[in-house]
Amino acid sequence: MEAHNRVSGTLAAAVTPLTGADGSVDADGIDAVVDFYARAGLDGILALGTTGEGILLSLDERRFAADEFVTSAHHRLAVIVHCGAQTTHDTVALAEHAASHGAAGVAVIPPPYFTLDAEAIWRHLDAAAQACAPLPFYVYEFAPRSGYAVPIEVIDRLRSTASNLTGLKVSDSPFENVKPYLIPGLDVFIGAEGLIAQGLASGAAGAVSGLAAALPELTIDAVRSGTPEASARAARVRSTIDPFPFQSALKFILQRRGVAIEDAVRAPLLTLNEEQRNALRSLIDDPTGEIASLIAA
Repeated sequence: MEAHNRVSGTLAAAVTPLTGADGSVDADGIDAVVDFYARAGLDGILALGTTGEGILLSLDERRFAADEFVTSAHHRLAVIVHCGAQTTHDTVALAEHAASHGAAGVAVIPPPYFTLDAEAIWRHLDAAAQACAPLPFYVYEFAPRSGYAVPIEVIDRLRSTASNLTGLKVSDSPFENVKPYLIPGLDVFIGAEGLIAQGLASGAAGAVSGLAAALPELTIDAVRSGTPEASARAARVRSTIDPFPFQSALKFILQRRGVAIEDAVRAPLLTLNEEQRNALRSLIDDPTGEIASLIAA
């Protein structure tokens, strides 16, 4: 089996820049955000996940964007590509593509809509893992998005059938929902910023954070320090952004940080309206707030 470096530390759940009236994938924008992430000191990115709107893009768009993320990273950052799709056929196609185009790993969330049983979930994830082998494979556990939790028995079975199963991204909360997935021997990345300290104390390998897509300093500090205070600060800032259309808000903050992208998103997600832009602008420019100090630094 070909050797692959294992990823750990702080990863941004990267935004996917879009441009034009049709909201097409913006290759120059991907270059710009990847450069920002590399300069910020992140260890890697998860491309085309929830924050990256991957599930809303066509297969061709996802392949194109994945290639741009990997090419732009130039080995400065590890790029794990989210390949979860509605069907096993499409998921396998995306996983095969990522594996053959320089990704550092593949992550897959089980398909939403149908409530799949353990057998169906295992077959889907095992097919995806085999498609990208020997590239590291990560299960993306996020029950509020898939509509169900991945049973632990599925993870245990995957460990025996998919030799490239390397870990999980677990975006659930509260911590009681995360704890069962902190399995020795698997690299687990915490998704909820407020749970990073607890996760690290229980053996997590790091975090994959939506907040880090625009304000990576907060998540980097939470992971490197491992303190509850740093995790709480990241969660506090995240809570001020969550009331806005999240993906568009992150892109707007990146704009304010000098990254040349638009704040457009793929429908049915909403782009910030002018009232929301003004409110978010006031929030991030507030000299007494925690965001303004980061942007000014």
